[in-house]
Amino acid sequence: MTPRTHRLLGLAVATGATLVLLFGIGALGIVGSGGPPDLLYVGALVVGLLVAAAGRFQAPALARGLGTTAALMLVAGVVAVAAGLQEDGSVVDVLALSAMFAGLYGAAAWLLGRASGSSHPGAPAG
Repeated sequence: MTPRTHRLLGLAVATGATLVLLFGIGALGIVGSGGPPDLLYVGALVVGLLVAAAGRFQAPALARGLGTTAALMLVAGVVAVAAGLQEDGSVVDVLALSAMFAGLYGAAAWLLGRASGSSHPGAPAG
């Protein structure tokens, strides 16, 4: 695949994951029935966006931002469970959804890393 194809696929995966995440938070909630605990996930998106913005939204910066978002999705799930913010019996649900979104953002980061000529999203463009 060409770098352009990798970039477009990465952006499509990131956009789709973000839409599903935001709709999920708005409609159902990820941590229990929703509310303030779900802001952990929105915070992960904001931090990733800031990382990408710092690099002027070029493919390497987008890859770093999405990699950061992927890691923070996992952190958000663990923090929510550790703080007891989830409803009874939904620990597995919160962790599974966090892992799913982390995987999607990780895949998008990998694709954008490939678009910048690097298979490692955190590596500088060469």
